[in-house]
Amino acid sequence: MTNAVKRPISYAFPLILILFFTGFSTLPVGTADDIKDGREEARQSTASLQKAMSDPAKSIPRAILQKAEAVAVFTNVKKGGFILGGTGGDGVISRRVGTTWGPPAFYNIGGADVGLQIGVKETDFIMVFNTPGALKDLLNDKMEMSAGIGMAAGPLGEEAAARTNVTGNEAVYVYSNSGGAFAGATVGGGSITADNSRNEKFYNMKGGAVLTNPASVNVSKLPAELTTFTRTLEGYAK
Repeated sequence: MTNAVKRPISYAFPLILILFFTGFSTLPVGTADDIKDGREEARQSTASLQKAMSDPAKSIPRAILQKAEAVAVFTNVKKGGFILGGTGGDGVISRRVGTTWGPPAFYNIGGADVGLQIGVKETDFIMVFNTPGALKDLLNDKMEMSAGIGMAAGPLGEEAAARTNVTGNEAVYVYSNSGGAFAGATVGGGSITADNSRNEKFYNMKGGAVLTNPASVNVSKLPAELTTFTRTLEGYAK
């Protein structure tokens, strides 16, 4: 009788382990600090986007977000050098998927020359990608911002949106938070590169793959901070 009871348990235990690891294989895999940092970056990116949209008269026009192909948010971008240049920071990029938005992939920005105010050493950037062509290099994990991509200071306010027509020369609109409020910004040089160390911890995929095939991501297994960013962007861009 004793052996009859033990045998099913001995077979069941390995099966439980298999189901456990299979069911949770899409959860973030990495050290506690790695995961914590990624979640915090997504949280800060959400807060930055909310701040940029807090005042309708001075916000990124919803009409532009409704037509956008992708949106990038980079937080705590530090300035190096004298007055301009040498910026570097972390952020996330989400791509439109039909009427919804995909999960945020992690990217870094570095080496850009930006029109920050004198005395400002740190800022947040929001970049609105208006055309499919502007995304081409991001899908390959790296975009050189001096490689012929049209980048312009983005318009602010809903009234400005009515007077704005996106052209091939304005493939990306750029905004920065300088002095406590977002404004259109100019940017030149530098690059945006996928943070694949972080992407692989959260998605087991590279950044370009997350943007190219967001349907392959099991969103239900993602930390709340990442899904909150997507929902927040959807709310502004629908």
